[in-house]
Amino acid sequence: MADAVIGIDIGTQSTKALLVLADGTILAQASRSYAPDTPHPNWAEQHPDVWLAAVEATVADVARAAGTHAVRGLCVSSLYGGSGIPVDRNMQPLHPCLIWMDRRAEAQVAWVKQNIDLARLGSVTGNGVDSYYGFTKMMWLRDERPDVWAETVLLLPPNAYVIQRLTGAVAVDHSSAGNIGGVYDVAARRWSHEILDLLGIPAALMPDRLVEPSEVVGGLDAAAAARLGLPEGTPVMAGGVDAAVATYAAGVVAPGHHVAMIGTSMCWGYVAPRADAAHGLISMPYVVNTPHDLYVFGGAGTAGASVSWFRDQFCQAEVEAGRAQGRDPHAILEDAAAGLPAGAEGLVFLPYLMGERSPVWDGQASGAFVGLNLFHTRAHLYRAVLEGVTLALRHNMEAGAKGAATLEQRLIVVGGAAKSDLWMGIVADVTGLPVWTIKEEVEAALGAARLAALGAGLIGPDDENTWITLVERATPTPSRQTRYDALFAVYAALYPALKTQMHALAALRGDA
Repeated sequence: MADAVIGIDIGTQSTKALLVLADGTILAQASRSYAPDTPHPNWAEQHPDVWLAAVEATVADVARAAGTHAVRGLCVSSLYGGSGIPVDRNMQPLHPCLIWMDRRAEAQVAWVKQNIDLARLGSVTGNGVDSYYGFTKMMWLRDERPDVWAETVLLLPPNAYVIQRLTGAVAVDHSSAGNIGGVYDVAARRWSHEILDLLGIPAALMPDRLVEPSEVVGGLDAAAAARLGLPEGTPVMAGGVDAAVATYAAGVVAPGHHVAMIGTSMCWGYVAPRADAAHGLISMPYVVNTPHDLYVFGGAGTAGASVSWFRDQFCQAEVEAGRAQGRDPHAILEDAAAGLPAGAEGLVFLPYLMGERSPVWDGQASGAFVGLNLFHTRAHLYRAVLEGVTLALRHNMEAGAKGAATLEQRLIVVGGAAKSDLWMGIVADVTGLPVWTIKEEVEAALGAARLAALGAGLIGPDDENTWITLVERATPTPSRQTRYDALFAVYAALYPALKTQMHALAALRGDA
């Protein structure tokens, strides 16, 4: 009977679970899809019980495949949960979770900028202020939902909420705590009572127990164990924020290694000993060597979401053709886009469809196609979307390079975008780096499984990572790289030029 673990990743659009042997062999996988709710422009929220149901369904699916294998632990990775889930004294959710994508807290951002010493905020937390961060969303709940706030006992990140429902134990991993932003002291690795007091957020709403991502929070209670088909008491490890967990899945454990996760959003990050708030990046404790290393990252709010938006709104013909031919409509779109030159013949896309995160940091930034001509086709626009997200990646990498001592001269890409040969070629040409991907294509869920194995003692922190196979996918082509250098200069100049007009349009739309 071999030892196994289960890794779970709660994503923005689906939850995935993997059953993995201690040597990294994947025995089974399962997924469940859903979508965030967007009741108003720039709002994005999800009900936590959607996540809980998806976790229980996927874990039960893979647990049935365990057979004689002994499941030694589960670990839960999750999307960045923004505000966290407000729960009452019975641990029941009081309001949907305002997720990372949500931008409603602009008034709270303005208050912080007017009333808080931002240099002090940055030095304590390693982060800045923006409606992306969870602490501003918490303030929105306090200000706009006082009835909810009055009943709230704790604010729990998605993985912590699910683990509490499975085990009865409450804890928050350090990566999720740090990613909230202005409530966590990044040097001391604890909640910052100083900043919490300044923000008017009661420290009592922050769970007392902070743990490392591979640490056991608790064991499955009897009811959860029966629902999942696993033994009562099976250890459940804390996990962490999906981008950092996916980075661990890619084998990143040393400073200077860097990974781009391109899924619904895009996160590019590296391991470093110190925060980098000065260059507009986000910092939180890393998921391994947590007391000493940070995961420093930047990202675009809508990456794969931009692609999905374009497909759903403008590509019904390709969707129907794909259905008729049994093909992915993206493959049909890419066939046409691949024949076009780099730069989509004078067209550039700003992927700011839900405001933008780093290094722009503007919740009222908006998307745009610039350079449109009657000559352009749907294929040109599709290619421009892929290129625009990749230009946003480069924008973050250039900001990050100012604070990182050294970065490895290759880029590992994980996430749904890694399935696209065209997109990986664009990434290589735009960044000027060889692009590698993971053959196994399971990223954060596999990272969660590896954290479970680490927490269960099945692997050691210094063991070589034999769980993945890295594959070189693309190398830069000098002629296309030169063209993209010129396009990037245009891209980087567009936001400053259009910012005032973007804000004016946001006011006309009614969400400014």
